[in-house]
Amino acid sequence: MSESTTADGADTVDSPTDNASDRNVDPQEIAKFEALASRWWDRDSEFRPLHEINPLRANFIDELSPVAGKRLVDVGCGGGILAEAMAQRGAKVTGIDMGEAPLAVARIHQLESGVEVDYRQCTAETLAAEQPGGFDVVCCLEMLEHVPDPASVVSACAELAAPGGNLYFSTINRNPKAFAFAIVGAEYILKLLPTGTHEYNKFIKPSELAGWIRDAGLQLREMTGLTYNPLSKRYKLHPTDVTVNYMVRAEKPA
Repeated sequence: MSESTTADGADTVDSPTDNASDRNVDPQEIAKFEALASRWWDRDSEFRPLHEINPLRANFIDELSPVAGKRLVDVGCGGGILAEAMAQRGAKVTGIDMGEAPLAVARIHQLESGVEVDYRQCTAETLAAEQPGGFDVVCCLEMLEHVPDPASVVSACAELAAPGGNLYFSTINRNPKAFAFAIVGAEYILKLLPTGTHEYNKFIKPSELAGWIRDAGLQLREMTGLTYNPLSKRYKLHPTDVTVNYMVRAEKPA
């Protein structure tokens, strides 16, 4: 919360909800992850899939946009799994999230790991207003399908990126296969995720994400799928299979 002064000199306190950008938050989505926050760093918990795909995501980002010495923001950082991985690779990392409990867990784990990350409770829109062009690399992974207006987040990420900067988004495609794999399979059959983690109508087609990227003045450069083999229980990047989980790299023109 921030203080401001009225015309007669009295101090007032601005509630975070007074900021229009903070309305791009779904309280039910925040509550889901608040309830699970204490298990964020338990590799045998509901967050096991995040731990298992994190090296794939981190390598994809670091290979295309070497992060050492770069200013990087992790939008929707949760408990800090990706944020810490990027900091370990030498990036100067800021992690933002609207969940108070996951951020508390991230800060506690930071004390244990000794990895330096600047965690803040705010939206991408708020940070973009404060630090436009402030980051060389912008990451927004597994987050767009959890907000009311994902296009607004993409636009804010574009504002956060410095000219020539790289942006990474990951989400879930919207089609029958994605419903079968990401919801029925992952939540009900394999129990990889808690029931209710995802809502099908919030899934995002690659064409939709590509449109928001163009509307934000960015150029789409890379797209890859992320697949899971239930027999080997292994994840891998798949350059042509984007039918379920997928990740893209965009670039802000210099």
